[in-house]
Amino acid sequence: MTPLGLYQPGASVLHRLGAGWKLLGLLVFAVLTFVLSWPLALAGCVLGVAAAYLLARIPPRRCWQASRLLIPLLLLVFLLQWWMLGLDRAAVVCLRLLAALGAANLFTLTTRVDDLVSAVERGLRPTRRFGVRPERVGLLVGLTIQAVAALSTIATQVRDAQRARGAERSVSAFAVPFLIRTLRHADDLGEALAARGVGDDWSSGHQDRR
Repeated sequence: MTPLGLYQPGASVLHRLGAGWKLLGLLVFAVLTFVLSWPLALAGCVLGVAAAYLLARIPPRRCWQASRLLIPLLLLVFLLQWWMLGLDRAAVVCLRLLAALGAANLFTLTTRVDDLVSAVERGLRPTRRFGVRPERVGLLVGLTIQAVAALSTIATQVRDAQRARGAERSVSAFAVPFLIRTLRHADDLGEALAARGVGDDWSSGHQDRR
């Protein structure tokens, strides 16, 4: 399993830190951002995430790729929250989202998928006695990250092709090729998993019960 457009190679402290520790830190940080309700405290969390990007030496180009998708979303959320709940509440919600999503994006930029899958499998080994299969959970985590990266790559390629044809304002010119390429990717992924025998044990067990 290899990274698809998310991992940014590097030798920073965050890159060298174990995937399990980074995942634990991300979960704690996400909980912290949703516990805090003071705009100044949440602004400090955002500044902390920005400092972590500098520590990881993430190129500005990669930061912009995430920002150009995140900023319109945050702007829409801010306007809706301001209209419904007021300015202070809108600021709190948007700062929470900015800090949490920024930290999650930094995690994917500094963590290899293979390392994350291995960390999840090691962490869940004690649960095997309860019927949990760590390798399946690890595979699910890896496939989820790969799917996000693959869909992002497909969307970028379709958007570039749409812009080259001068059809930037056409919804169908984007939606139809994106849907076709997404379904094709899903078929290829299904065939690859079937070739590796993933799901064979479930299928045989299901047939035995029948």
